[in-house]
Amino acid sequence: MRTVRHQVGVFAIGLATVLAPGLTTSTASAQDSAPHRVAVVDVAFIFKNHPGIKAQVAKVEGELKAYDAELKQKREQLKNTAAKLKTLTPGSPDYAALEEQLASMDSKLRLDMARKRKELADAEAKIYFDNYQQIAAGVKFLANHYKINLVLRYNSEEMDQAEGESVIRGVMKNIVYHDASLDMTPGVMQYLDKVIKTEPGIALGGASPSRN
Repeated sequence: MRTVRHQVGVFAIGLATVLAPGLTTSTASAQDSAPHRVAVVDVAFIFKNHPGIKAQVAKVEGELKAYDAELKQKREQLKNTAAKLKTLTPGSPDYAALEEQLASMDSKLRLDMARKRKELADAEAKIYFDNYQQIAAGVKFLANHYKINLVLRYNSEEMDQAEGESVIRGVMKNIVYHDASLDMTPGVMQYLDKVIKTEPGIALGGASPSRN
């Protein structure tokens, strides 16, 4: 009887093989013979490293950077108007008019800023939502293909003793040990290479990083 390690170890050979229809009869029989099969996947690693997801996040971050530059200019205009107000006589018609204009500019700027930041936050949240669905679909595809009964989420990040938060995350890991051949992450990364589409002009930035 083949072991679970043998069955799940094929995740690292590439999606082309994963998608190939030609599983031999003996392989399929061996897969069906094991009562329970478990694999793990590092979702955080995928979000952080998949080129398609990184390109989508970078686009939103670029829009935020451009808006911050625009916001800086508007704040400068507001500052200049406030400085001009100080040159006028309080209570005069010109002072009252400019004071009203300044208050209107400040209110509009605050409203626009809140609206734009929410818009970008929502866009980023949609990226994570949509791509999590893709990741889940990839996990399901591979699990069904290899007759995996259970896929656990784990964190492959190594603890850094010099960083307290890293140590805390490390000691709180749900999975203390797993055989490397049970890691479904490379197969999911390759699945995403096939299903994530980027907008024209957005480069993927290279192939998905490999995992040792």
